[in-house]
Amino acid sequence: MSSLFPNYGRWPIRIVRGEGNLLYDDTGKEYLDLVSGIAVTSLGNVPPKVKAKVAEQLDTLWHCSNLFEIPVQEQLAEKLVSLTCGDRAFFCNSGAEANEAAIKLARKYTQKVLGEPRYEIITFTQSFHGRTLATLTATGQDKVKVGFGPLPEGFVTVPYNDADALQAAVNEKTCAIMLEMIQGEGGVNPADAGFVERIKQLCSEHNLLLIVDEVQTGIGRTGKWFAYQHYNIEPDIITMAKGLGSGFPMGAIVGKEKLAEAFGPGSHGTTFGGNPLASSAGLATLQTMDEDGYLQRVKEMGAYLQVKLEELARDNQEIKAVRGLGLMIGVEMKEDTAGLVAQMRDRGILLLQAGPNVLRILPPFTIEKEQIDWAVAVLGEVLAGAKEAAASK
Repeated sequence: MSSLFPNYGRWPIRIVRGEGNLLYDDTGKEYLDLVSGIAVTSLGNVPPKVKAKVAEQLDTLWHCSNLFEIPVQEQLAEKLVSLTCGDRAFFCNSGAEANEAAIKLARKYTQKVLGEPRYEIITFTQSFHGRTLATLTATGQDKVKVGFGPLPEGFVTVPYNDADALQAAVNEKTCAIMLEMIQGEGGVNPADAGFVERIKQLCSEHNLLLIVDEVQTGIGRTGKWFAYQHYNIEPDIITMAKGLGSGFPMGAIVGKEKLAEAFGPGSHGTTFGGNPLASSAGLATLQTMDEDGYLQRVKEMGAYLQVKLEELARDNQEIKAVRGLGLMIGVEMKEDTAGLVAQMRDRGILLLQAGPNVLRILPPFTIEKEQIDWAVAVLGEVLAGAKEAAASK
């Protein structure tokens, strides 16, 4: 019997090694990794340039706490600020912590800097913002909330891409709107341009902060550094994690200069966030993406993958839709996809679900066209086999 709590629905394989776009289990079986640790290992498994920087840091200093100035943390903050519309950064350990920090910052800024007793944050159905009490309350999926009541007040959830419902939800308590530009776990659902424009207008009219959750979409996943850059907006707070550290636990928020007063000494903190080891991994990840032109590669490989999946969809009525941006692709099916994920895994290809009926494909940015061709061909074979099996019953 395992000594671990049984809170993960684990797959029946043990991954022991990774190299580039491939993973290997304890029997030596090879898998094409189209999961990337859920959008984490974006530069492939054990990327050489990041490995070299981390190894160098391992010989120098692992941790010294945020009581001290940390030069590599400052360098990483400067880099993130240069890539966004923000001015200041705060580092933590995960996406949930980044979103928690954003929630606290929005309330603190509104109440202590603006002097207004507003605290509610509007979020959206099918969103996913984390597993802390505040972030699971912000999440627009009831399944993550069962058994954790009473939940903290201060969150209002409205239908995604419904501008009228959003406008009706804004009231005298509202301090911020929080959304994913493309919902990941909720089904790979992009925000409509008109919906985002209405959000922008409401934030301006009611002096609301705009928080964009880029935990899964950020660090190049959609073909731009951040998904909000596909839209005509400038968020007040951007949250990120996953791909930031190439597998090292790391999260961050980047925010506008006006928010700095709300996060003075003692207002918020973390023991491990942004320590030298994690910051070196984050900085090396961003530098490698810059030096090696990965954003362009994400655009090209993402477009190629979408074309191949759309070709498959034309020949297979079980596929309802293909959607996404860059290398964040959802394939909506007519039936539950759990069986498909298991069959693809048996064939040596790792995919995810995003809700019951959507296949989520999150390859490393190093994915090759030949690997895409093979994965799509195997998916076609699995779908054809399922169709034949259903017809024979």
